[in-house]
Amino acid sequence: MATTGSVVSKGQMLFRCCVNLRQVSRSFSESSDKGWFRSLFVHKVDARKDAHSNLLSKKETSNLYKIQFHNIKPECLEAYNTLEAEVQKRLHQDQDYPCEVVGSWNTWYGEQDQAVHIWRYRGGYPALTECLTKLNNNKEYLEFRKERAKMLISRRNQLLLEFSFWNEPLPRPGPNIYEMRTYYLKPGTMIEWGNHWARAIKYRQENNEAVGGFFSQIGDLYVVHHLWAYENLQSREDTRNTAWQKEGWDANVYYTVPLIRSMESRIMIPTKSSPLQ
Repeated sequence: MATTGSVVSKGQMLFRCCVNLRQVSRSFSESSDKGWFRSLFVHKVDARKDAHSNLLSKKETSNLYKIQFHNIKPECLEAYNTLEAEVQKRLHQDQDYPCEVVGSWNTWYGEQDQAVHIWRYRGGYPALTECLTKLNNNKEYLEFRKERAKMLISRRNQLLLEFSFWNEPLPRPGPNIYEMRTYYLKPGTMIEWGNHWARAIKYRQENNEAVGGFFSQIGDLYVVHHLWAYENLQSREDTRNTAWQKEGWDANVYYTVPLIRSMESRIMIPTKSSPLQ
C-alpha cells in the first residue's frame, strides 16, 4: 500500500507540475503577444486626411524633379556623355526653358553603362509642361533625341518631389563620388517613412554628405531616392559607421526596415558637365 500511495503521490505531483507549467507558459505567451502587439503601435503614425505629397514636400518651393535612367550601348558611352553635356548646357543656360540640371552621373557600381540625370523644374507641373511643349517644337532638340536614341538600349524616368526635411540639392565642388540609395516601400507607408527620417536625417548631415531626398509621384510609385556625396569609398564606409555610434540611428533603421519591399544602391561618378561634382 505504501508503494501504491507513493506512486499516486508522484503522479499527482507530476500532474500539478504540468498544470503549473501550462499556466506559466500561457501567461508568458499572453505577455509576449501583448508586448508584440503593443510594439506595433510604439511609433504609430496618426491617421492622415491628405495626400502624402502635400504632407511631406516643401511648402516654400514648387519644385518638381525628374530623374532619368539611360542604359547605353557600351561602345557609345563616351559619345553619349559628350552629346548629353552639350544639350544640357544649352538648356541649363537658356532662360526660355524653366528647367535646370541638378546632376548627371555614370553608374560606377550597380547597373553598368548607365547614365543618371536629375532635372529641376522651378514652378512644378506647369513648368514641366511648358518645357516639354517648347522642346517638342525645337528642331535642334528633336535631332538630338534621334541621335541619342541610336546609343541607347533602354530608358525610364520618374517625376519626384523633395522631402521637406532634406537639404535642397545645390551645386558643389568635387571631386566626390555619389551614392543613390533607392528604396521601394510598401504601399501606404510613405508618411511613416517620412516621420522617421525627419528625425534621423540629423545623424547624417555632420560631414555634409546629405545631398537630397526625393519621393516619386509619377512612374514607379512608393519609391524613395536618397542622394549622398563622399570623398571616396573609404570615406563612405567611415561616415556610415560613425552614424551607428550615435544614439537614435539604430532605432531609425529598426523601424524603417519593415517598411521596405526592396532597396538598391548605386555608386556614381559625376560627368564633367554635372553641377554636382
